[in-house]
Amino acid sequence: MTKNLKSSFFQVFTLSLIWITVLITVFLNDLTIPITYLWNVIGIAAIFGLMFGVLYSVLWNYLTLKPIMNILISSVLNLFGGLMAVLLFSAPMFYLIAPWIPGMLVLTIFLHTLAFYIYARVDAQKKAGELNELMKNKNEEQQRP
Repeated sequence: MTKNLKSSFFQVFTLSLIWITVLITVFLNDLTIPITYLWNVIGIAAIFGLMFGVLYSVLWNYLTLKPIMNILISSVLNLFGGLMAVLLFSAPMFYLIAPWIPGMLVLTIFLHTLAFYIYARVDAQKKAGELNELMKNKNEEQQRP
């Protein structure tokens, strides 16, 4: 489990670091930024790596909490991580969106709930298809002389 989580963290961290660097290059290419800002970018990538590479994986794959608890925990973690990333990226941007935090919380809970139930339905259909295929193969084997 630890090896898998480390791998997931570093994959998400690396892709996030590349993604943020590309965004800064494309949208802020005429702006001079201090070299110390690199630590903010690394912090944002670390937040994403921790959130999506470790916490989501542990929450949804290894812990056995009720679905509503998973949804609430993942929603709060997602909102908190996103806000911390915005604060590291730009403090004025954070203060601009701060009044909208309650609405963001409601929206993220709604979207996490929707995603969970869609995923659960698709996963159940997939598993039912696999079980039907196994039963079909078992019946065919039993009918052979």
